Amino acid sequence: MHAIAGWWDGFELWVAGLPFIPQFLVVLVGMVPISFAIAYGLDRLLRATLHVLGRDRAVAPAVIEEPLIPVAEVREPVQSGAR
Repeated sequence: MHAIAGWWDGFELWVAGLPFIPQFLVVLVGMVPISFAIAYGLDRLLRATLHVLGRDRAVAPAVIEEPLIPVAEVREPVQSGAR
């Protein structure tokens, strides 16, 4: 474990010693694939968990063909208040 920690410390110091643009590129090249891998792994884990719980099937919402009460009957006429 000390060997891995020593290697990481050396790599971290090397990256910290770079100018900004190369430092940004090194971090970007390292973090983008790692971030995608973590997101992919979490997606698969969540998908498997929902499958085990039986919540992986989408339920289609009920479709109402026509309203039960026509809209014209529900609305009351608007009074202007003028006499």
